[in-house]
Amino acid sequence: MTPEEEIVALRAENAALRAQVSELPLLRAQVEALAAQVHDLQARAAKDSHTSGKPPSSDGLKRRTKSLRQRSGKKAGGQLGHRGETLHLVAVPDAVEEHRPAVCTACQAALDGAPVVRRERRQVQEVPPVRLLVTEHQALHVRCPRCQQVSVGAFPAETPSRAQYGPQLRALAVYLVEEQLVPLGRVQQLLCDLVGVRLGRGTLVRWIQQASATLAPVEAQLTAALRQAPVLHSDETGVRRGGRLAWVHVASTSRLTRYAVHAKRGHEATDAMGILPGFTGVSVHDGWKPYQRSTTCRHALCNIHHLRELTFVEEQYQQTWATQLKALLLEMKAATEQARAQGLRSLPAATRTAFLTRYRALLAGGHAANPPPQRRPRQRGRVKQTPAQNLLERLWLGQEEVLAFLDDLTIPFDNNQAERDLRTLKMHQKVSGCFRSDPGADAFVRLRSYLATLRKQGQPLFAALQTVFAGRPLYPYMLMLLKGAS
Repeated sequence: MTPEEEIVALRAENAALRAQVSELPLLRAQVEALAAQVHDLQARAAKDSHTSGKPPSSDGLKRRTKSLRQRSGKKAGGQLGHRGETLHLVAVPDAVEEHRPAVCTACQAALDGAPVVRRERRQVQEVPPVRLLVTEHQALHVRCPRCQQVSVGAFPAETPSRAQYGPQLRALAVYLVEEQLVPLGRVQQLLCDLVGVRLGRGTLVRWIQQASATLAPVEAQLTAALRQAPVLHSDETGVRRGGRLAWVHVASTSRLTRYAVHAKRGHEATDAMGILPGFTGVSVHDGWKPYQRSTTCRHALCNIHHLRELTFVEEQYQQTWATQLKALLLEMKAATEQARAQGLRSLPAATRTAFLTRYRALLAGGHAANPPPQRRPRQRGRVKQTPAQNLLERLWLGQEEVLAFLDDLTIPFDNNQAERDLRTLKMHQKVSGCFRSDPGADAFVRLRSYLATLRKQGQPLFAALQTVFAGRPLYPYMLMLLKGAS
């Protein structure tokens, strides 16, 4: 190769190397983007029920999650002073059987007519034989001896046709379906095995719809009472209805529960429910944005969600500020519980100021550990943030909602009330899988609202359902005054 040819080849090689060097920033940016994407995918796979809002059922059988609850230090089992439950003798039994010895165990003399010196009591409490009790109603045609006019006696309201089932059997069937979540087919088998009643599935569905229609005024009064509640818990969960995704929403307190099913998850559903629009109390919920749409009330965020997200940042990013903030939130919770036990309505100003100072200092440390993301060349739209950055932004901008429980001790630390109320829907989903129709779903949530409210208030559910089928439903406590005023 001549010197001129070598120079040309070297120049071409130099140009190729320069082209590769010019591409290094772009390649470096691509590698960084791919590394961030891999980390994001690994973080998603690592999420479970203790680091996110995912339900425990999604964890699988192999993964064992770590609970956020702390050990109480108490031994397992019943605690000292626990009342316990045991079977006691009743004062007046339904039947008494005397077991008298026939002869003396010492001399074999007959004991007929011998005096009784002591009675030792033992009782057996048993369910009586279960069978249908058939009551026949006869309307008598009576001729007047004076004018010879024939008058007919009136049948009671519970006998509209020649043969029907009574309110107790209807209440039992609806109780099994709606409260105990027994599927319709198994309720048919159970009643057939116990009392020999062969019910059609259509009959059970008709009874459920009848009870739901009777409870429509009760549901309206329940909605009015919740709208006036000082603190309201709200949440939602997905269900299958008629083969499509729907959402069951709950609005509840420690005494009242109201469910509603809707095709949408957002504000359209809460508006149709009729509780949050115009609500003026404290609305406790998670970070779902449609709940923030209500401007007439004060908002409080669920801190259990924040604890889970902080656990995720702690485990996946190994950032100490998340660990320290978790401990601070739990310390705040313990302080509010102690103040509430002392009868205080709010924390002392000095205590609250100290908590707020530490809270902001930890968030500042979190921002320092998670600087804002840099925009890549030719990147459009909003720059994607990491889960840690999103959490820090929410905790900083929404600190008034996050720490609302510090200002007013009537505001809870979390939204566990609504989450507990929604567990019934997940249990129904495990048992039955879905709702077959819209009317069935609507009847279920209305009956569950009624039964859940009565259970919170310690009312007997089976007796209450009997009043429903008698046409005079029992109104839960706190609704009677509203009913009288309307």
